[in-house]
Amino acid sequence: MKTTLMIKGMSCEHCAAHVKEALEAIAGVSSVQVSLTEKNAMVEHGDLVAPEALKAAVNEAGYEAA
Repeated sequence: MKTTLMIKGMSCEHCAAHVKEALEAIAGVSSVQVSLTEKNAMVEHGDLVAPEALKAAVNEAGYEAA
């Protein structure tokens, strides 16, 4: 599955890397691409990964996911 999250609060490449690390830490996530210019993250994951879990990981990292 693919999920695209809009992310608020990223202002630099370090922020984007922090978001990527948070999402990659979730079991079942196979690929993460974070775009600072588009303010989003595209996540490829297994069927058992809920979008709410992805959003929670971003929120816990200090950013706002929608």
